[in-house]
Amino acid sequence: MMKLLEKAAEEMGQTLGYRIMKGLATIADEEEACKDPGWAYWFARNIKGANIERCKEEACKDPAWAYAFARDVKGADIRKCEEVACKDPWRAYQFAKYVKKANIEKCQEAACKDPYYAYWFAMYVKGANIEKCQEVACKSPKWAYEFARDIKGANIEKCRKVATSDKYWEKKFTRDIG
Repeated sequence: MMKLLEKAAEEMGQTLGYRIMKGLATIADEEEACKDPGWAYWFARNIKGANIERCKEEACKDPAWAYAFARDVKGADIRKCEEVACKDPWRAYQFAKYVKKANIEKCQEAACKDPYYAYWFAMYVKGANIEKCQEVACKSPKWAYEFARDIKGANIEKCRKVATSDKYWEKKFTRDIG
């Protein structure tokens, strides 16, 4: 049965994705790969001799792939990738946490547009400005509670004001934090 499947696969031909992921793609496949942000990333990451600049142009059309490109591709233009990744709060957080030489201030500005990511940024990114993260996290009773409970240097009273505006979070805050 396995022989039949292998033969059928050979007869059908290999897709671009298969060739890239198996390291079988060649430079001749670059044009096709650079029509899609994801395949441009994988091509640059997996294929020796890839035109990094050309692949970056396509990969950096999407925040997720821009972040991955900066993280994984040697010779990536970190600033260009960062600019695109910072269009999405989640990718801005990831960029700051996992990409060497990330501009923490720029990533924080992008990530801290949402209380959830402001909390995670303060919690896990070295060099985060705790006060700036708290400003945004404390727009939500849940994240104000979480912030007060978990973040060293948090202004507990500021968090208390917001968390106690909701009965559920007020009870948790009083019980767990005081």
